[in-house]
Amino acid sequence: MKLNNKQIAVVGGGPGGLILARLLQLKGSKVKLYERDFNKDARLIGSPLDMHEDSGMAALRKADLLEEFKKNFRPGADKMVIVNEQAQVFYSDHETKPHEDFGSEYFRPEIDRGPLRNMLLQSLQPGTVVWDSHFISMENKNEGWLLHFKNGSSAYADIVIAADGANSKIRPYITNIKAFYSGVTMLEGNVQNAEEAAPHIHALANGGKIMAFGNTKDLLLGQKGNGDLGFYASFKTDENWATNSGLDYSDKTQMLAWYKTAYSEWSSVWYELFEKAATPFIPRPIYCMPLNQTWEALPNVTMLGDAAHVMPPFAGEGANMAMLDALKLSECLTSDENNSLQEAISFYETGMRKRAAIAAEESLENGERMHSENALNTMLNMFNRQ
Repeated sequence: MKLNNKQIAVVGGGPGGLILARLLQLKGSKVKLYERDFNKDARLIGSPLDMHEDSGMAALRKADLLEEFKKNFRPGADKMVIVNEQAQVFYSDHETKPHEDFGSEYFRPEIDRGPLRNMLLQSLQPGTVVWDSHFISMENKNEGWLLHFKNGSSAYADIVIAADGANSKIRPYITNIKAFYSGVTMLEGNVQNAEEAAPHIHALANGGKIMAFGNTKDLLLGQKGNGDLGFYASFKTDENWATNSGLDYSDKTQMLAWYKTAYSEWSSVWYELFEKAATPFIPRPIYCMPLNQTWEALPNVTMLGDAAHVMPPFAGEGANMAMLDALKLSECLTSDENNSLQEAISFYETGMRKRAAIAAEESLENGERMHSENALNTMLNMFNRQ
């Protein structure tokens, strides 16, 4: 086996990195996962994740974690309403969608990031994760790499796998290709205890998700397992809007005033999101890697997920693609079909780029649809066809 006596370093403890470590350990590989967080509870932000049958769910099955997933996912959280800017409901699947339909192409069970991370962490061998390991740089040593971390520590690995997200510090060791701005920025907010703080929107979400479209702008919302309501104001603007807007993202009064101006045609029912949100809001310019990116494979370093192919979130593919990358990479590294590690990595990267390009193109096209003048009707037609 190509990995005999090889020490593997996975950098980044998101879903992709964690499930890769699990899959490799199931094959008997030696893995250390280096994560910048101080501990498992340090940073659990973002919306719940929906798992897709042929990617995220496929990786969980291969990792023998399906039954654990069923204990931790949130039945009904994948249900959705589509509304216009006045919060009028045009589509709802709350009465028609089953709570569980595992194995169905269109079943996308939701799980909060915390339970998913804990489930994956608990599946790893003790001592696999090295916390407080903020990657800074690495240098060639022998036939592998010496990794350096912000806390002053260093570690050797024969193989390095970057799972460190869109701002990967390992990616430049592989390629100098950079992401381009998609034209869309999303302003992230979070309302704690939404049932009391934002009762109207909480009732509309009804434990699931809301997609609101109007005047080339969107509001995208999702209920979290802890009672919070995460939301994104999504709109087209220039790449530097976040820094040039002059907004104080910690000032709720200022942010509400911005919303009333930017979303002036929208109903006042949405005001409670901005009035009750925790601060600061987080502006997120949305980037995408070029669809035709390519590079020469290296013999001892590769990447997965957003590090390799960051893309817009408008097809729900981010975490799913990362987990599918992990599945495919683990298979390439542990099979006998390739004669060397470099051949295995090259085979994985070629397939990964093709898959990612298809998903990224879909995400970009969905982003255009969702921010078009006719977005509501377009999205209604899309969901009614399913």
